[in-house]
Amino acid sequence: MHIKTGDKVRVMAGKDKGKQGTVLQVFPKLERAVVEGVNLMQKHLRKQTNRPGQKIEFPAPLHVSNLQVVSPKTGLTGRVGYKRIQQNGKTKKIRTIHSKGQTEDLE
Repeated sequence: MHIKTGDKVRVMAGKDKGKQGTVLQVFPKLERAVVEGVNLMQKHLRKQTNRPGQKIEFPAPLHVSNLQVVSPKTGLTGRVGYKRIQQNGKTKKIRTIHSKGQTEDLE
């Protein structure tokens, strides 16, 4: 999965198209992610003996195909790819962003 918790992402489709936020939670098996301040839903809570009734607003999960990773350094958005580099005799896999002939490392 190309999106991780803590990434800054831009919504590419849906009612919140163009909005940006950070990823709070990722569900790899469902291919969905929860983004802060995007796809807000309301849940109505019934009144109880110790609290009044209320409406709670929370972000619902979005499908990852509708999200695009934003580079924290330059703000570049694009497709996420991977490359392997040698570091201290070990191979490490890092994520890169590809956009309009440019590539930039995320890590």
